[in-house]
Amino acid sequence: VDIEVTMPDGKTLSADKEGNNYQAWRTTPFDVACTISRGLADSTCVARVTYSAFVSDYDLAEDGMDAVDTLADSMAELSVEDEADEKNKMTMLWDMTRPLVGSVSKMEFLKFDDETDARTVFWHSSAHVLGEALERLYGSRLTIGPPLAGGFYYDSYMGESGGDGAFKEDDYKPVEAEVQKIVKQKQKFERMVVTKEEALEMFEGNPFKEQIISTKIPDGTRTTVYRCGDLVDLCRGPHVPNTGRIKAFAATRHSATNWLGDTENDSLQRMYGISFPDKKMLKVWKENQEKAKERDHRRIAVKQDLIMFHELSAGSAFWLPHGARIYNKLISFIKEHYWKRGYDEIITPNVYNLDLWHQSGHAMHYKDAMFCFEVEGKEWAMKPMNCPGHCLMFGGKIRSYRDLPLRFADFGVLHRNELSGALSGLTRVRRFQQDDAHIYCREDQIEDEVIGALDFMKSVYTTFGMTYKLELSTRPKKALGDKELWDRAEAALARAMDNFAGKGGWRENPGDGAFYGPKIDIKVMDAMERVHQCATIQLDFQLPIRFGLEYNTGIKEEGKQFARPVMVHRAMLGSVERMFAVLCEHYGGKWPFWLSPRQVMIVPVHKEWNEYCQEVRDRLHAEGFYADVDLSKATFQKKVRNAQVDQYNFQLVVGKAEVENGTVNIRTRDNKVEGEKKVEDLIAYLKEMQAEHK
Repeated sequence: VDIEVTMPDGKTLSADKEGNNYQAWRTTPFDVACTISRGLADSTCVARVTYSAFVSDYDLAEDGMDAVDTLADSMAELSVEDEADEKNKMTMLWDMTRPLVGSVSKMEFLKFDDETDARTVFWHSSAHVLGEALERLYGSRLTIGPPLAGGFYYDSYMGESGGDGAFKEDDYKPVEAEVQKIVKQKQKFERMVVTKEEALEMFEGNPFKEQIISTKIPDGTRTTVYRCGDLVDLCRGPHVPNTGRIKAFAATRHSATNWLGDTENDSLQRMYGISFPDKKMLKVWKENQEKAKERDHRRIAVKQDLIMFHELSAGSAFWLPHGARIYNKLISFIKEHYWKRGYDEIITPNVYNLDLWHQSGHAMHYKDAMFCFEVEGKEWAMKPMNCPGHCLMFGGKIRSYRDLPLRFADFGVLHRNELSGALSGLTRVRRFQQDDAHIYCREDQIEDEVIGALDFMKSVYTTFGMTYKLELSTRPKKALGDKELWDRAEAALARAMDNFAGKGGWRENPGDGAFYGPKIDIKVMDAMERVHQCATIQLDFQLPIRFGLEYNTGIKEEGKQFARPVMVHRAMLGSVERMFAVLCEHYGGKWPFWLSPRQVMIVPVHKEWNEYCQEVRDRLHAEGFYADVDLSKATFQKKVRNAQVDQYNFQLVVGKAEVENGTVNIRTRDNKVEGEKKVEDLIAYLKEMQAEHK
């Protein structure tokens, strides 16, 4: 059957360069890409295809497309959209070499550099190659090998292999060499559809795969496996066309784990890897990894005496004086924006009767992550988020349409009962604060409020020297609420993003919204080009319903006197703790002056000038600057060097001439000499830097 393919720019293609018509069951996305250019075909990892219609002899279930994704649990951290669960089942990721099964209303070619989905597919394919290498080298029994947000791993059972059955760093080189052999062979990834019975027969002797097939795949259904070289693996796909696409590979680390994460199950060995379609990318990645080690916030925080942890309160940071300076400055920075942008700061309780969390719906899904305890025979809990408490405040009095929008901002302390094994520095903690705010607005105010929140976000991350990307996550299959309301809200968000970033300045993430409303995901990039999810803007239709929130519309017509507000969850920093860690690594511990906990060190050339130095320090302190004097017996050169190592932004050198002139001689932490300034001129200069967040 002849088919047509429409590209994102609206151009429709129906034949290749030789004039041969595209046909269902024969033409592949690779063929379509070649019609445009061979370079495009060779650089594309996977196609995203939206079918206008399937051909009459195509059946999703028969093709294994209704099968459960057996890696879904392992890939949860990726937030990878489940294509088969989207509201539009006609959109899906499609292997470049897999024949099309109908006319396509939109075909997108996804490249490694540009698309998260492309990197996910690339790293998933790389995990298969790693698995094949492990089978060849160690005869291990493979279990699961999912992609991650930055690479992939494969878990394997080594019980019957030689040695002690545990990976060592010495294994990395042989694994990398074996992977290179597989890559050079350019093994094709071949998709095969099998019944449950055929899958069980195929993986007989591997109890791990047998358990997955028996428990995850319903009787009487089909699933898919992929073959590349000697490896046949249970997999939903899609994959890159062949192993030759993987131009650079490195084994990065290893660890022990247990089957299904249960310590009662068999012990497994996990090997992690990273791969790229270009060797230069691996070189850059390795350089960034070295930088990341040097910039690790845990290392810097100890070296600069910013925070400490103690086993008697695991997962909760102790903020030492210099760390508290940065923490409080970040909060003050956001509060300055609140004042300018019309937010009202509020303070809410830290503990609530669990009935609140039943009403909000959090108890059903989130109770295991809450610290619960008994008060007078009733169950209470420490709050893990602020939104339900804010709903109580909104509902505490009659609201008018004239009151909206209401912008409640809250730096309340939050607690989440994270597993001890998941705790990691400041990026995963049990006690934290968020720059949490909730906007209650009318439906016709959504667009303006979202534009305001996006402008807020832009101002914050421009100040930090970070770039960002925007994604609109739309209605998921399990969404609650009226579809028409969702459609109107998504349209309002899209208009706001067009207004803010311009058409084409953001991308849609279909079906990845929260169950309670669409959201804007803001992904920020640091100095090492790592992506962080910190800021967020989410619409919520459900909490106003659960708490019965209403406002007086001012309309006297029966049935229209009251309406529900739309609730906007938004955070710019997210967790202050996590943002502290991100910024610590982004700056490499070289805090900008406005945020620095050590701004000025005054260094006397001789002890004769100690008293003058102390006077200068007191003047700077009175103006709100963090200033110290080095009165130690160290040499002058040693004092200057110590101040630079300790990351004081400026060293003020004082000798006889400076005392006589009422000046200081300024050096930066990078040892740049800026010369002599009057103390009052210095104060004015520092105030300007502070005000401009430099």
